[in-house]
Amino acid sequence: MIINLGFISIDFSFWINLFDQPTFKVVLDLFFIFGWVIIASLLFFVASYFWERYRGNKYTKNWEFVVLAIDVPAIAVQTPKAVEQIFAHISGALEPPNVLERWWQGKAQRWFSFEVVSIEGYIQFLVWTENDARDLVEASIYAQYPEAEITEVEDYVNMVPENYPNEEYEMHGVEFALAENEAYPIRTYPDFKYEVSKDITFSDSMAAVLENFTRVGKDEHLWMQIIIMPVDSSWKEKGIELVKEIIAGKKKTSSGILSSLGSLPQTVLDSTMAYGWRDGREEAVGVMSEKESEGKVSDLTPGGRKVIEAVEEKISKIGFKSKIRLLYVGKKDNYNPRRCMGGVVGAMNQFHIANRNSIVSYSSTMKKGIDKKATKNNFFKAYKKRKVKIGKSPYILNTEELATLWHFPMPFVKTPLVQKTQAKKGEAPSDLPTEISDNPLKIKNQPITKESPPDNLPDVEELPTDEIVEESGSSKTQIKTDISANIPTDTSPKDWPTA
Repeated sequence: MIINLGFISIDFSFWINLFDQPTFKVVLDLFFIFGWVIIASLLFFVASYFWERYRGNKYTKNWEFVVLAIDVPAIAVQTPKAVEQIFAHISGALEPPNVLERWWQGKAQRWFSFEVVSIEGYIQFLVWTENDARDLVEASIYAQYPEAEITEVEDYVNMVPENYPNEEYEMHGVEFALAENEAYPIRTYPDFKYEVSKDITFSDSMAAVLENFTRVGKDEHLWMQIIIMPVDSSWKEKGIELVKEIIAGKKKTSSGILSSLGSLPQTVLDSTMAYGWRDGREEAVGVMSEKESEGKVSDLTPGGRKVIEAVEEKISKIGFKSKIRLLYVGKKDNYNPRRCMGGVVGAMNQFHIANRNSIVSYSSTMKKGIDKKATKNNFFKAYKKRKVKIGKSPYILNTEELATLWHFPMPFVKTPLVQKTQAKKGEAPSDLPTEISDNPLKIKNQPITKESPPDNLPDVEELPTDEIVEESGSSKTQIKTDISANIPTDTSPKDWPTA
């Protein structure tokens, strides 16, 4: 069968003969015609993945990572806006590699992990970073909290075993993700403002999260990490496209390569059938109807306009590739993840806002129908190495969203045992374990020095030897005692006084 389109002739006899064969023969022939393309593409992508991973590991194997414990003054009155400035400062670490650096040198972008840990009830804010970026982290924190104390400590993940389950410990992990398109924002700290009293107009979102960290008892650990990696502004294009779709009233029912391939035959058929049978009037009508279908901002509902404003507000700030993980480890005698894990997952619901976005539990080591041993070990390894690309693909959170999820609690937050500087020490409540009074985190490279005696001790020569003076009222009574008379002359054991 030959179709003549005037300037070209198309012969369909090969395809007609091909599809006249039995089904199995048709599938086999199509595989021989197109199968090598699929196999070659698959091998290419697999080889590219392992090559990039190999070069990246070789590039980063000499990196040294440090864990910094952050203590802020108890009286520091700073809103999450200060922490938002810290994240904006951290974005200065952006050094995106070019194609040659990425695929040949294996150059990787430095990343960070902002963490909150509870070790047997001892709560500490931490920052994990590469050693060369340490000055950047410290400068960003001191710029907003000049009186903060930053101490390098040993990595707390080494306090527990690496492989699970084992005879002594058990673990449970949860990874969080965004429920909607990453261009939609979550509820951020400006939305937590409301009138509580004349002096308090802000509800701290960290209070609900930290309260669950206080539920951890002896031989239990609860850790949360927010991994961030600086990126360029290309992610904002998704937000711009989303705004256009909302204004036009379009909703995507599917996306990706498979949906595009599925619509390709229909697109080709429509174009072929329409060729030569559509006159100028029909084209004009088509263009007019397309223009009429375009929406306007004024046609949107008040809710739709607020969504557009929220998306535009998100893309106006600096963004990071992000990943949130929560890990609970405890000895089997005290293992009870429901005591605190469910509360943290529930606290994430406070960041949900209708018609926008929310943070949801994406994967869990307790899901049924999976290899729990491999899942637990892979999760713990990803947490320990602070890997951003393991698990679900990372998503974009801007500086305002990150400051909402991780910031130092306000002074009116009464969560106990959150470490702060210049805090007055008092007696712990009777219902708290006594072991948490000491810092379980070990200071790294702390010098060992011999303590010297206090400066205000009197010299030995100044101590009285032969007399004691007793003062009573205005009179003085001097009692002289011959000390030497009370010392036996013979110091042999037989003359020593008995008990």
